[in-house]
Amino acid sequence: MHSATARPIFAAVATAGVSDRISFLRRTYAHLGIALVAFALLAGGMLHLWPETSLRFSRWALTGTWNWLVVLAAFMLVGYLAERLAWSASSRALQYVGLGVAVVAQALLLQPLLWVAIAKLGGSGALAVVAQATAITIAIFLGLTVTAFVTKKDFSFLRGMLVIGSFAALGVIVASIAFGFSLGAVFVGAMILLLAGYILFQTSLVMSQFPPTAHVAASLMLFSTVATLFWYVLQLLLSLRRQ
Repeated sequence: MHSATARPIFAAVATAGVSDRISFLRRTYAHLGIALVAFALLAGGMLHLWPETSLRFSRWALTGTWNWLVVLAAFMLVGYLAERLAWSASSRALQYVGLGVAVVAQALLLQPLLWVAIAKLGGSGALAVVAQATAITIAIFLGLTVTAFVTKKDFSFLRGMLVIGSFAALGVIVASIAFGFSLGAVFVGAMILLLAGYILFQTSLVMSQFPPTAHVAASLMLFSTVATLFWYVLQLLLSLRRQ
């Protein structure tokens, strides 16, 4: 599960001018776009340039009772470290290392699901469903982002519900691994709704509460949510295709 909250510095934002805020937003979303493109290229590159390594990792991750839980635990730890690096006050280079680490981790986490898509639908079918998942993810993200910017509503009230929802979802995931039951399309749909709430909440933070120099941390926060949203949208489409 990706990070539930960011660490905006409220006092630093209070004196930020409009031009500083606009510049910050431009840098944040530019970095987000670059991170998403790098994520797509890296995920596809792993699949095509190192197929045996990708397939071997995916087989290991999807077999055994606790392998996937180990993968998720390692992913959460790496995500925490990436966030800490992205918030580094001493080095801009370390901030970019944090963003890069997050991109690599998300691309690696996607490999098993891509191989499942290929196994179920074949190469062309998998490519088609990935394209659909990409379009749906972009549409959800853009729609919610525009909503937050146009309404200028403070969605910080969602924080408590998102934290509770995240812990509940993590508990269900662990239980499904421990007891061997399938989560199903309903759970995946609930996760998509949870991530939609995260987009509104995080966009609200980016608009008004992040310090103007924290564009790398802001872009990492949004990237992690969008990449996770794509993962669940793709999983939902695969689930519907099997019905």
